[in-house]
Amino acid sequence: MAKKAGARDPSSRQQMIADHVMSEGTAVAQELAEQFGVSLVTMHRDLDELVRRGIVRKYRGGVTALPSSVFESNVTFRLNTAVPEKQAIAQLTRSLVEPGMSVLLDDSTTTLAIAEALRDISPLIIITNFMPIIRLVVGWDDVHLISLGGEYNPMHDSFIGVPCAQAAQSLRADVGFFSFSGIDNAGVYHQEQEVVFTKRAMIGAAARRIVVVDHTKLNRTALHRVAPLTDFEQVVTDDKAPSTVVEGLRRQINVLVASPPHS
Repeated sequence: MAKKAGARDPSSRQQMIADHVMSEGTAVAQELAEQFGVSLVTMHRDLDELVRRGIVRKYRGGVTALPSSVFESNVTFRLNTAVPEKQAIAQLTRSLVEPGMSVLLDDSTTTLAIAEALRDISPLIIITNFMPIIRLVVGWDDVHLISLGGEYNPMHDSFIGVPCAQAAQSLRADVGFFSFSGIDNAGVYHQEQEVVFTKRAMIGAAARRIVVVDHTKLNRTALHRVAPLTDFEQVVTDDKAPSTVVEGLRRQINVLVASPPHS
């Protein structure tokens, strides 16, 4: 296996280590140190950080990837995956928002990218249960922020549960953007029941409902079906989505495909 340069910042290296471990399933610490060109002590520090973030589990001499249902829930992990694709999706969905609208954004890193893309559209009402979006928009001019409180979940960095659902049910947004663990022709899915309850309430609070998912979520399912595709107006994904999967979805719902600027 080709040796990777060790001269990079720890955050980037740790993301590459996480990607490698999740691809292979397990890895030996000494081999990882050699592969990434760092000392064994440094590698153990990197692995300890990935353990702290809930992405891998250490065993004597190595690490193993946690089940996908665990690391996909970790917001720190999700913030560093499919970033160009999420940004492309955000730029495309930006055209669906006009000044004066109320916009509901769920607790996903794709909707965080959408929030960033809405920076120069105002006035707006932004409704969300996701702390990174709240932190992002709290100081913006001409943006009225409504945060959906409830039980704080540190793994998701968001609010969920009955109070959050009740807050959502008392509102009616012009448009809502929602992301999920998986999507197929039968509907959209998430692996955690407590999150499903909150998402359903938020979906019901939007007049127009848009699914925003990068290509890694397509043709996948999870434990709980959140809603059928008929509950949504359209799906927005990126240009790495297999054409056969996109065409299959288009038999059920309108699908928009976003391309990054360099494509």
